Amino acid sequence: MSKEGYEHLVAELQRLEAVEMPKASAAIAEARDKGDLSENSEYDAAKEAQAHLAEKINQIKAAIADAKIVDKSRLNTDAVQLLSKVEMTNLNNNAKMTYTIVSANEANLREGKISIETPIAKALLNHKAGETVEAKIPNGVMRLKIESISY
Repeated sequence: MSKEGYEHLVAELQRLEAVEMPKASAAIAEARDKGDLSENSEYDAAKEAQAHLAEKINQIKAAIADAKIVDKSRLNTDAVQLLSKVEMTNLNNNAKMTYTIVSANEANLREGKISIETPIAKALLNHKAGETVEAKIPNGVMRLKIESISY
């Protein structure tokens, strides 16, 4: 993953642990103060929210532990790889598209970042500018011509 993506994950983990987890604990305490826990839906909801938060924290911790930061200065633009910014043409409809291929944790379609695990990214990997690839997507096959590769 990129250094920026790693730093974003670390910041998110710190926010969840320092801000959101205390809020969840406070909500549980507040609900507990309302009496009988066997019929206290607020307590059940607060406990469930805390459990989801704990699960998210564990997922982020695992992602951080498994992360390998890619040094962009060591990458070349000969072929598509992780962190490549790829300009391409969809030959099915002649639409121009530009995506940066990132780790799953960094994917954000609004920012033009697609996960390396998507069918499009998988089809582009290790191919060079000028080549045409086929991506098997849920509603058929997308033919893409790689126009340029950059970082």
